[in-house]
Amino acid sequence: MNEEYDVIVLGTGLTECILSGIMSVNGKKVLHMDRNPYYGGESASITPLEDLYKRFKIPGSPPESMGRGRDWNVDLIPKFLMANGLMGLFEKRRFRKFLVYVANFDEKDPRTFEGIDPKKTTMREVYKKFDLGQDVIDFTGHALALYRTDDYLDQPCYETINRIKLYSESLARYGKSPYLYPLYGLGELPQGFARLSAIYGGTYMLNKPIEEIIVQNGKVIGVKSEGEIARCKQLICDPSYVKDRVEKVGQVIRVICILSHPIKNTNDANSCQIIIPQNQVNRKSDIYVCMISFAHNVAAQGKYIAIVSTTVETKEPEKEIRPALELLEPIEQKFVSISDLLVPKDLGMESQIFISRTYDATTHFETTCDDIKNIYKRMTGSEFDFEEMKRKKNDIYGED
Repeated sequence: MNEEYDVIVLGTGLTECILSGIMSVNGKKVLHMDRNPYYGGESASITPLEDLYKRFKIPGSPPESMGRGRDWNVDLIPKFLMANGLMGLFEKRRFRKFLVYVANFDEKDPRTFEGIDPKKTTMREVYKKFDLGQDVIDFTGHALALYRTDDYLDQPCYETINRIKLYSESLARYGKSPYLYPLYGLGELPQGFARLSAIYGGTYMLNKPIEEIIVQNGKVIGVKSEGEIARCKQLICDPSYVKDRVEKVGQVIRVICILSHPIKNTNDANSCQIIIPQNQVNRKSDIYVCMISFAHNVAAQGKYIAIVSTTVETKEPEKEIRPALELLEPIEQKFVSISDLLVPKDLGMESQIFISRTYDATTHFETTCDDIKNIYKRMTGSEFDFEEMKRKKNDIYGED
């Protein structure tokens, strides 16, 4: 502890662990601490099942029908899920023509624009050009481009086209799905990046109480824990460590549902993602449903875990998610949580305290990736370059 570090990281959520790994690969001396005795923070996977019952204050123990408690690894934040069964819409001729346009679009070659100005033409105008119906527009904007609202419709189409290209290229890479999901749950991801940091000299301390973040003349200089002080030039942390430096901008409701059956009308898929566009249920925000199962080593044999999430808009959040819960019935057990959406009050440029955002309602990590890249740029003054990171790794360890 009584040393000086370039960067101290507090919390082992995925955002913090990825940044810790990146900074270590970049040659920074990193100390990474967490008050909890486990990795993952808000994005942890809970095992055994008995611990999930305790966490949500469900009386009694899981019934025998749930199988062995150790067979369960339940994600608290559903992300990175695989989506199957979405290809029916691709058979529609007009939509196929639109996708061909997106695939051929090259920002460096104006000949591929076909009369569209990507920096001026709105996405609403692009949809009109291809004569796409409302259902297809909802699917494209919310399931492919992964927008949470319809605000994007009246913005220049450049970003939306690139989002759809990312989806299409990801789909082409793995065949059935553009998404990846780790066996044994999302809790494996933070640990993987923690190991990356450790390989490059990062120091990890779990179960470490944080007594004080020391600031001098408006700038962070260290962290105090158990009477010892570790000094640093920069600090990364999740909102729970600096409650006076974050503000609430909303809430998310999540409902973990244990099922004994796949979701209906999904061809008995072992995993799937369902996005209910906000305008189909008279809301401002989409409702997300994701399902994983025993096939991913996160549940007992024959069991499924479905997680429903959305941004809270009323004083009765459980009523807001009824359209999604109806898709899952019958439900064996529900675990309901409502959490605050917290964001930093400032960019951290003066204090050098860089705070991540809490995880939103989406069932993908696109917004988390944006947060990671944003924090990296604020810390270093440059854009994150994955190829440069690979080159640094190879310089130290040689080619794989």
